[in-house]
Amino acid sequence: MQYNSTRNNGISITSAEAIKKGLSEDGGLFVPKSFPSFELSKIGKLAEMSYRERAFAILSEFLTDFSAQELWDCINKAYTKEKFETDNIAPVYKLNDKAFILELWHGPTCAFKDMALQILPHLLTTSMKKTNENAEVVILVATSGDTGKAALEGFADVEGTRIVVFYPDNSVSEIQKLQMITQTGNNVCVSAVSGNFDDAQNGVKKIFTDEGYKNILAGNNFKLSSANSINWGRLVPQIVYYFSAYCDMLAGDEIKLGEKINIVVPTGNFGNILAGYYAYKMGLPVNKFICASNKNNILTDFIRTGVYDKNREFHTTISPSMDILISSNLERLLYDLSGCDDAKVKGWMAELSQNGRYAVTDDVKAKIQELFYADFADDDETLAEIKSCFDEYGYVPDTHSAVALSVYKKYLSEKNDATKTVIASTASPFKFNQSVLIALKSYAFVTGKDEFTLLSELSEISGADVPKSLAELKNKAKIFDTVCEKDGMIQVVSDFLQIG
Repeated sequence: MQYNSTRNNGISITSAEAIKKGLSEDGGLFVPKSFPSFELSKIGKLAEMSYRERAFAILSEFLTDFSAQELWDCINKAYTKEKFETDNIAPVYKLNDKAFILELWHGPTCAFKDMALQILPHLLTTSMKKTNENAEVVILVATSGDTGKAALEGFADVEGTRIVVFYPDNSVSEIQKLQMITQTGNNVCVSAVSGNFDDAQNGVKKIFTDEGYKNILAGNNFKLSSANSINWGRLVPQIVYYFSAYCDMLAGDEIKLGEKINIVVPTGNFGNILAGYYAYKMGLPVNKFICASNKNNILTDFIRTGVYDKNREFHTTISPSMDILISSNLERLLYDLSGCDDAKVKGWMAELSQNGRYAVTDDVKAKIQELFYADFADDDETLAEIKSCFDEYGYVPDTHSAVALSVYKKYLSEKNDATKTVIASTASPFKFNQSVLIALKSYAFVTGKDEFTLLSELSEISGADVPKSLAELKNKAKIFDTVCEKDGMIQVVSDFLQIG
């Protein structure tokens, strides 16, 4: 399997090279030159397999330059019962006869990012060896909350790597912040950035495309790579859990082989829902993708109008991992739906960079609207949905999953679609305990209580145990307190690597 750049399909490299590089030199994202086909009979066989076996069956189709032993080694290190507290890895919870919750947060950081970031370090270090790369790899990450801790957890003390995580100051939950600034490991660095997530993400992209700085790094035997969803090694593992959810429903006699499902995803950077689209391209029977946004509803407007315009007010919400105005992975979808027209995609991305907006062609817009439905939920609707879900089903969603549930209800009201639906639940409610408790009780109930009291309160109300990794934060020392301007991010990297 070869990989092209979304901005230059003349580039053709192996999966190991794509994972090692993270981002193409032209600023484009790597995409597979073709997609494997999974016929229904093959999907039926997946239903008889464990999550690890399903992962091997799917990843081996994309990572064809990895040996079976190399791939199994990566999978077995990533998806363990010890890390995910369940052999099922990504269990499906039946909410009612039509709605099924795909729980993607059973990993060590209680967020869906673990599904990819537990395996990415092993894919990356294997890729470095396969391509005879002797430099030490430096992972740069911009996070809106969950990616940072998941990447830190995955890469901490992994030989031959260092990792620098940037998060927007005052725009992540207190638990998310504590998870990052207490991270141990001799190869990790964490810094807040004055600004929002897009400032942090643009700062990381700027470092990636600074040829002079990359030469300085090379002279010190360092090589940049990424753990954000722009890295193919981060995106491809996410395809697995959509197939796995379908197979679990199949094995549980909830659907028949070949029956179409809807997929609802709370969406910010577009990578999670894009993985579902790629599963659909491979043969997963999907009727509709429902793209759920919070008040930063740029994707809602884009899917409805075909115009992507980031020239708008940025909102800080109770679903912070979705507080994003530049959805990087959308570029991959546009490349695919435009017939792999790299020139067209390059032009759109240039317009976005220069003017903050672009408009796709009518044919691309029509293809998007055929497959995707989009709407959003504001904070009040999100809080109402958390309470409604708990009152009706005894199930407590986090703020991001509640956005998805709220938008799903809007879809049902508008379309009256009886198709069975998988709703991606992207984080544990304990990660956003304050907002969840405000929804379940009141603002007064949480006033004056610290994070750990709130964790206990939520455990008592929900009947669920506090995840071990969150409970342990109480006794962890705060290690990182750096806050930099967006123009100072490169200096943070240099100081960490001790280079001039």
